[in-house]
Amino acid sequence: MQIDLRTVSIKPLRQTFDHVARRIGGDKPASRYQEGTLDVQATANFHYRPLWDPEHELFDATRTRVRMADWYAFKDPRQLYYGTYTLARARMQETAEGDFEFVESRGLAAALPEVTRKLALETLLPLRHAEWGANMNNSFICAYGYGTAITQPCIYQAMDHLGIAQYLTRAGLLLEGETALDAAKEAWLQDTTWQGLRRYVEDSLVLKDWFELFVAQNLVLDGLLYPLVYQHIDNALSAQGGPAISMLTRFQTEWFAETRKWVDASIKTAAAESAENKALLSQWTAQYRELAIAALTPLAKRALGEQADAVMAELKEEFNVRAGKAGLAL
Repeated sequence: MQIDLRTVSIKPLRQTFDHVARRIGGDKPASRYQEGTLDVQATANFHYRPLWDPEHELFDATRTRVRMADWYAFKDPRQLYYGTYTLARARMQETAEGDFEFVESRGLAAALPEVTRKLALETLLPLRHAEWGANMNNSFICAYGYGTAITQPCIYQAMDHLGIAQYLTRAGLLLEGETALDAAKEAWLQDTTWQGLRRYVEDSLVLKDWFELFVAQNLVLDGLLYPLVYQHIDNALSAQGGPAISMLTRFQTEWFAETRKWVDASIKTAAAESAENKALLSQWTAQYRELAIAALTPLAKRALGEQADAVMAELKEEFNVRAGKAGLAL
């Protein structure tokens, strides 16, 4: 008996969903990111307006002063949807777990000089409360924002901040134990070093305009806090006690380098939409930049001493350059 094997090409009747095809044009294949993002936002058949906010629909584009002709003009350069997001974070988590295991198994935390360990606990551990605030803020943006292209990555951002808070907690437990967490909470509530940042975070929790909150949290606060803490303060800690602290915070460093690309792309898209958007975003950015610098300066002085003013001036200049590249006028 003879068997002949043949390859048969079957042409699909259509390449993707109709609503995606209308977006990308023509009968061509769509990426998973496009199928999981484009026109997913609910736009009709709302039964009633929210009783707590009768001026708006349940999902309403007018909840922000930013105006877009198409809310799907936003694109995530990382092309993250749920599948790619979880895979990307799983790889980063494997690296972080390896770093923690290495520091613990080699006794690097116990070998830190006391002054370095104390400074690390004082400057890093209270940030877990700021990270919780960032988690809440991005959850708010996802809940009340409009258009899956921008709300979807915000819930990823929210979960990332929660994960960073957990990594900071693990670092504190590794360096000192449970007493470090209590001391960090007390510092967040009482220590003058943290009261400016605590006020910034708590004031952001009650912002109503979700795009203003996007600017205040994801562009400004993260854009100034992460370079200060995980670059300048981290360098100071490494100079005192070696790379152990840097290994415990590598996730934050790599995460910020990745997410700033998405934040910048989102701001650039909104600013390019209209002169009104650009003026409004520039106003918000300048306003929150000054508040964030004032809030972070005491932390810089605690960790960097006489170098603090120069470092903050450098961070402000770098931030202005970044904002300018995103289309803002500061």
